[in-house]
Amino acid sequence: MIYPYMTLPDNTEITHTELKSDGTVTVYIETPDEKDGFHHAQCVLPKYEWSDVFGYSEEQMAEFKDIVESGAHLIIRFAECGGFTNASNF
Repeated sequence: MIYPYMTLPDNTEITHTELKSDGTVTVYIETPDEKDGFHHAQCVLPKYEWSDVFGYSEEQMAEFKDIVESGAHLIIRFAECGGFTNASNF
């Protein structure tokens, strides 16, 4: 299952998986792009292993790393609870 986490002003979507049995959560980042279709990257928490990076500059990746690292505790908690909606009891 994939759960939404955040949408940035440029329509970048940050989503994450459920908490897997090995204790990891995969975070996906996608930004629509007219030329390439989508730019994308993924990060496995709690290891902070980045992979499948396509189309982002080093500056953009630094921003995404800050977002993911500063919110990792929330992302992992949301993943444990079935996403933000379930975690917040909405």
